[in-house]
Amino acid sequence: MPIKRIITKAKVPVKIYTDDVDPQAMTQLVNIAQLPFIHSHVAAMPDVHVGIGATVGAVIPTKGAIIPAAVGVDIGCGMNAVRLSLKAGQLPDNLKPVRAAIEAAVPVGFAMHTDKPGVPASTVRALDGGLDRIVGKHPGILKMQKHVERIWAQQLGTLGGGNHFIELCLDENQDVWVMLHSGSRGIGNIIGRYFIDLARKDMG
Repeated sequence: MPIKRIITKAKVPVKIYTDDVDPQAMTQLVNIAQLPFIHSHVAAMPDVHVGIGATVGAVIPTKGAIIPAAVGVDIGCGMNAVRLSLKAGQLPDNLKPVRAAIEAAVPVGFAMHTDKPGVPASTVRALDGGLDRIVGKHPGILKMQKHVERIWAQQLGTLGGGNHFIELCLDENQDVWVMLHSGSRGIGNIIGRYFIDLARKDMG
């Protein structure tokens, strides 16, 4: 991926890999690049946008320090694309029913599955052990939100909010793809906030 431009207003450069960075995000990137423990440079990826405490879509290498806000609370936030067996010509002319079906199957924003699981029970069981180990070592996580042990499973297979999306795409061969941008939902937020609070306490 080519570097589009380099900003040299701070202690280390900001390397930008996109054509479009909003002014607030740019200010945030330059401020981060002023920090004394940034390793070599700050990088702005194509999904860059202003965040709370640190720029989302930025790579912020540090030396001898960790920035919890840069790690963030949306653990595993990322994108995935899956090619379907459909061709473009098999899609209906009116895509509104397709969108409605996706929205009916995948809760958005703060919504979650309530009447039926969003993923197979085997998936929940496979993840249960990992969560049990984290909570066993850090029982304070359970105090961050009521019914956390139930809510996380209901949020599996949901989209979330912010810049998360589901999109139907076409490639040059007219194959249909589903592209998804999501993250760890409420459980990631709870775990992230818990460890950010721990870091804040360690700082005195």
